[in-house]
Amino acid sequence: MQHKVIDVQDVVIRFSGDSGDGMQLTGTLFADASALLGNEISTFPDFPAEIRAPQGTVAGVSGFQVHVGNCAIHTPGDYCDVLVAMNPAALKCNAKWAKPTATIIVDIDTFDAKSIAKAGFLTSDPFEELDMKKMNVVYAPITSLTRESLKDSGLDPKVVLRSKNMFALGICFFMYNMPLNYTEEYFRKKFKKNPLLVDINKKVLKDGFNYAGNIQAIADTYFIQPPKHKKGIYRNINGNQATAWGLMAASEKSGRPLFCGSYPITPATAILEELAAHKELGVKTLQCEDEIAGICTSIGASYAGSLAVTSTSGPGFSLKSEALGLAVITELPLVVVNVQRSGPSTGIPTKTEQTDLNQALYGRNGECPIAIIASHSPSHCFNAAFYAAKHALEYMMPVILLSEGFLGNGSEPWLIPSMKDYPAINPPIIDTLPQDEPFFYPFKRDEKTLARRWALPGTPNLEHRIGGLEKNHKGAVSSDPLVHEQMVAERAEKIERLAQEIPLQKVIGEQDADVLIVSWGGTYGHMLSAIDQLNKENKSVSLAHFDYISPLPLNTSDIFGKFKKIIVCELNSGQFANYLRAKFPQYQFMQYNKVQGQPFIVAEIVEAVKNIL
Repeated sequence: MQHKVIDVQDVVIRFSGDSGDGMQLTGTLFADASALLGNEISTFPDFPAEIRAPQGTVAGVSGFQVHVGNCAIHTPGDYCDVLVAMNPAALKCNAKWAKPTATIIVDIDTFDAKSIAKAGFLTSDPFEELDMKKMNVVYAPITSLTRESLKDSGLDPKVVLRSKNMFALGICFFMYNMPLNYTEEYFRKKFKKNPLLVDINKKVLKDGFNYAGNIQAIADTYFIQPPKHKKGIYRNINGNQATAWGLMAASEKSGRPLFCGSYPITPATAILEELAAHKELGVKTLQCEDEIAGICTSIGASYAGSLAVTSTSGPGFSLKSEALGLAVITELPLVVVNVQRSGPSTGIPTKTEQTDLNQALYGRNGECPIAIIASHSPSHCFNAAFYAAKHALEYMMPVILLSEGFLGNGSEPWLIPSMKDYPAINPPIIDTLPQDEPFFYPFKRDEKTLARRWALPGTPNLEHRIGGLEKNHKGAVSSDPLVHEQMVAERAEKIERLAQEIPLQKVIGEQDADVLIVSWGGTYGHMLSAIDQLNKENKSVSLAHFDYISPLPLNTSDIFGKFKKIIVCELNSGQFANYLRAKFPQYQFMQYNKVQGQPFIVAEIVEAVKNIL
């Protein structure tokens, strides 16, 4: 049948099903194909913490949302234009994210009485119960059509059904006039040792595509015209991968070998995995038995002269706190990556939050300040990791890099940079004993940065001892109260001096608007979208998004002084707001907070600001 093709600016699609239905792969393939076409994308994998939840239950639903457009895309979208639900539980769990005008594609084969009841519906008609009768519901027999598609394949029926996600993907490809060749190439690379799997996935994908072209339920199709991009080589990248690559780039620029000692923990495991895949670049990784071993091996590697990294999430970050204090007092370079997740304790491992800021600022014994940087988008994780490593190496101190599950798992197009555009990294390595020192003084400092010198083990005449006991500048253990106070002050001052090097804080929008929204971390895209919408409604709102938490940029106070109202928006109960109140008591900071294990919804922010205005 003939379909009308309609040009659209953007579209949000949400794929959902059981954890074993392959929704993460389906969403990733749609996103990758869109990116290869040149579209802007933003993704949000949303999978359950209960990985062993009973099949067909709401607790076991896995989702993947992708926002595709020909304009600047800052978020994965609030609500979806298309919802793919592979069973009743997926429909029940995700119906709230569908727009009133959304197209709902369901595998109607799975909507039997038992499955409907298992999903928690109170009636036998889930579509009526969810008030979806006015939406465009496509009742597609995906399971039975997949079986029909592969009836001659000779494969086990269970294996056959693993391909039904490709049938659903084919439907979506047809709806948005997307070619199949990018995904077919993925099959060829993925299953190059098993041509049969290549063939069956290609066939099911094409059959889904053709099915969509022959049903009346899909009257119109859509096309997203790729935008014009700055020339260069682009790739789709997620935050964890970008973090790993940023660390490798810093290793190359500094001439220091990269070492990562880590314990695998959701959602940071992919950083360790990505680094482990690049041994050819000299990267050394050690998968440790626990979080403490992870950071301690990294401190040892740092002492030996490596750019040392340890990666973790909130619960692991708390276990590392004692050893992190050791890194502070020994003044060794170390990057601690915390991909934040919902807490406390084990919390909700697969859900995102910004609730570890207090822990990063204050979560150690004694006077133990640490520099803190926050990444704000999946691609920005590269820069954040690079500069975290640069500051750690040049100032001889640990640096905490705060990421989030939303950033680590989410993806977007990334213009691969030229390393010529990145600054050199010059760690203060010393290889000869100065003439004015009878023996090596390990805590003698640089006048500008206050960084101590880095003497690598085995260097003649530079033998020295470091450890957890307080020492004077000569490296001798000291219990002198004044020495302790001096060393504490110098370690703190070293962080403050970093402010001379970091960029000044920028304000997006009018420099003296009525309202300044303040944010940090992975809320960046949502805040950009919110102020754009508010400005279109003639609301005087600007944004200051902070990448540097400790130290804060030098002009922070000057910026705050220009605005009548300041609203701090963050995915916690007000941690950054309280930090700013302590730093700048002369200003009043209002708050808008959310602690639900989910990113902000742009509409929420817009409404909150309007209420304050």
